Amino acid sequence: MSRLRYYRRIFQAYLGHGQSHLTFWHDRPEVNSHAEFDRLGEYYMPFIEKADYAGHFDAAGIPMLDYRGRIGLQYNPIAVAQWGLGNYNLFVCDGSREHKKKFLAASDWLCGRLEQNSSGVWVWQHHFDWEYRSPLRAPWYSALAQGQGISLLARAHLATGDENYLSAAGRAFGAFLKPLSRGGVTFTDSDANIWFEEYVVTPPTHVLNGFIWAAWGVYDYFLATKSQTAHALFEAALATLRANLGGYDL
Repeated sequence: MSRLRYYRRIFQAYLGHGQSHLTFWHDRPEVNSHAEFDRLGEYYMPFIEKADYAGHFDAAGIPMLDYRGRIGLQYNPIAVAQWGLGNYNLFVCDGSREHKKKFLAASDWLCGRLEQNSSGVWVWQHHFDWEYRSPLRAPWYSALAQGQGISLLARAHLATGDENYLSAAGRAFGAFLKPLSRGGVTFTDSDANIWFEEYVVTPPTHVLNGFIWAAWGVYDYFLATKSQTAHALFEAALATLRANLGGYDL
């Protein structure tokens, strides 16, 4: 019965009319030519299509994704962070009060939704079940959410000077210092490669784009704080990429 519900929801999302969660995720990936790499500035991808998301929003103006079926309309912390980062990029370009309002709304939402998981680690939780290789039962967390949330909060601190944003980013960074077995998002393989896991499952699946986006969050935390712990962790992630990138098919 669960597989039937899964396929019904997928068919509704891909073949149905109107907005679904796919409306948000299926943008065109590209490098942001305005991004700088020695200081915090525009995010490394433009996310302009995500900034202009035309789907569902709550009363506070925060985007929600329609997963159809039994999952329905949900907040996704990764989507909120990417929407905020896209609006931050636009704000840097044009100084618009509207874009500033949106990226700070996303930042405030992330600050308010950071919560401790069952191991006492501060994470952004997904409060809906998700079909993956091993089903993810709510609430579940992700290195991708941690990394992109940190990337947005570091920029919110840069734009406003409000220490609450950097404090929340610091709590979220703690998940990278813990292994999966202790409620964190980091896995060390038999070759001493460090991975940041988009999906916390056993055995881990090493999703490449989630790993890279998570690593950017670690790097942005270093840029914002000059934390040598963050710098060393990012260098370890780069070493993992260098050793393993050839094993991916794209």
